[in-house]
Amino acid sequence: MKRLFLCLVLCGIAAAADRPNVLVFIVDDMGWQDTSVPFHHDAEGKPVVSVLNRRYRTPNMEKLAAQGMKFTRAYAHPVCTPSRITLMTGKNAARHHVTNWTNPAGTENSDNDVKHLRSPEGWGVKGISPDETALPSLLKQAGYRTIHCGKAHFGSKGAFGQYPQAVGFDINIAGNEIGHPASYFAKQNFGKGSNHVTGLEKWHGKDEFLTEVLTRELGEVLETSVKEKKPFFAYMAHYAVHSPFNEDPRFSANYPDLPPPQRAYATLIEGMDRSLGDLLAKLDTLGVAENTLVIFLSDNGGDAPIPNNNANPVVSGNAPIRGKKGMRYEGGIRVPMIAAWAKQGPGNAFPIPAASHTSDLVALADIFPTVTNLAGVTNAKPWDGHDLLPYLKGDPSYHRPQWLVTHYPHGHNNDHYSIFHEGPWKLIRNWADGSSELYNLASDLAESKNLAAEQPDRTKAMAAKLDQRLNEYGALRSKVVGP
Repeated sequence: MKRLFLCLVLCGIAAAADRPNVLVFIVDDMGWQDTSVPFHHDAEGKPVVSVLNRRYRTPNMEKLAAQGMKFTRAYAHPVCTPSRITLMTGKNAARHHVTNWTNPAGTENSDNDVKHLRSPEGWGVKGISPDETALPSLLKQAGYRTIHCGKAHFGSKGAFGQYPQAVGFDINIAGNEIGHPASYFAKQNFGKGSNHVTGLEKWHGKDEFLTEVLTRELGEVLETSVKEKKPFFAYMAHYAVHSPFNEDPRFSANYPDLPPPQRAYATLIEGMDRSLGDLLAKLDTLGVAENTLVIFLSDNGGDAPIPNNNANPVVSGNAPIRGKKGMRYEGGIRVPMIAAWAKQGPGNAFPIPAASHTSDLVALADIFPTVTNLAGVTNAKPWDGHDLLPYLKGDPSYHRPQWLVTHYPHGHNNDHYSIFHEGPWKLIRNWADGSSELYNLASDLAESKNLAAEQPDRTKAMAAKLDQRLNEYGALRSKVVGP
């Protein structure tokens, strides 16, 4: 009996060691066009290189896209905390109720620009609920080492989700309740006050940049995991490219003609990309690159310090799409996403078609079932996500359901709205005045012509579907105040 038990234990360890590793590489506030990789494709499927694609330098993103798949219609929530909790739980934000970002104090942070509307009562102002079953906890139970590095922002100070360990991470590098750093400079001890980055004290006073520091820290933990033959789930959540727009001096010379804030932003982009390249090289050196799936994405639309000029959209921060972080338009919610093995080779669990892309709608909630299925986790409820592995395996017959709900019952860059995507069509319900916007993204990517009045039947039908889904999620609605 003892021999049988020992055999089962050892076999279980071997099976865990053989399972693919996963590196989720999530960037903060990176826009759909904040890269030299074009995510805009024309009707024939050919990439369209934009002005912003020519501005930024992301050779390692180019490398990753060349050996894997781009998702050109990937969607997140319009702000950060809801997206991060959706990734962790597989639930739409309307279902998990953390529909806005959380602040360290755990207090309401919405604007009150709409006089008669406020945030819903009972929304998750302190962050993720302890009742949630999170992705890292499931992977930990399945024998994975779970590693968090960088920005957490799952909950406020003193709340359940303040630290990543609460949701199942074995190791936490520099993650807590803050949503952005006070400073990227180690010389400044990564800043002071409520947005000070903690856990990196050994770097204080040194001539180093936060993006590079986090990369080195994660590299050391990955090396230990590989030596101990533990499969890993690594969640590299960079503070970059969120403000403050501190210039990464390693890359300043590459952008001599940009004004200071835009030059700083470009250096944050390039520094993030260097981190990606360094981690890919580290995985290769450790001999696990062929067995590590890398998923690259952003947590919401871009927030570059570029005027959002609808009259001259070619110079807007997310051109050719409209809007920016927090907004109901595509610039607020469409994000870059790539999935690939860290290195192509015979060690891949399955081949991913090289330099491929899909224009199907996919969403952040899809990461949860994709990773759990890849890892062989059998007790995970997919909730609102859909497995993306058939895309990566090259199955042309597979299509994730082509609809999506986005719910933002708060005040911010745009106020109190819900969105329903259905194929190429997009409906926006503006709760402040009851108006609707309808766009055909296939023919009007910039959302320049509202078709709601011209197509009342489609508008009404999509509005009914939106309401049905919100009710199914148990979505909290904006609170009406005043007379």
